Amino acid sequence: MTIMEYSQDRLAAQPIGYWSGVANEIIVGSIRAALAVEGLTQPHWWILNHVAGAPEQWTRVSLTAKLSPFDRQDTDFEAAYADLASRGWIAETGGHLTLTEAGEEGRQRATARNLKVHEQMHNGVETADYVTTLNVLRRMIANLGGNSDLP
Repeated sequence: MTIMEYSQDRLAAQPIGYWSGVANEIIVGSIRAALAVEGLTQPHWWILNHVAGAPEQWTRVSLTAKLSPFDRQDTDFEAAYADLASRGWIAETGGHLTLTEAGEEGRQRATARNLKVHEQMHNGVETADYVTTLNVLRRMIANLGGNSDLP
């Protein structure tokens, strides 16, 4: 796929809010569509990945506190935990969360779907350019008083 080329001056005059908004909509929409194939939402995905990365570390309360600042959907995290538990994808022992075998299998299927979205998104974008873009956005966020730390 090719895109139109424009002069540096013309591109520099473009509104970053517009372009970052369009990028957000299409990227998040594509990720959500990939997750929906598994009947998952982004909050389900976040929970599964955090629990997989640190089994028995997270409680519902501590994981909700970690994820809530990044949530833009007014997520009912208790409903997401309940859904994953009813599927048999997460279990709780002494209040601490772990993935079940079925949960890990579902997470792996969703990972494969998301990987396809990420590969498509990164097509023709060099890693250094991607990193520069993220750092530019992080700087703009910090300049305006926002949190530019990684989630």
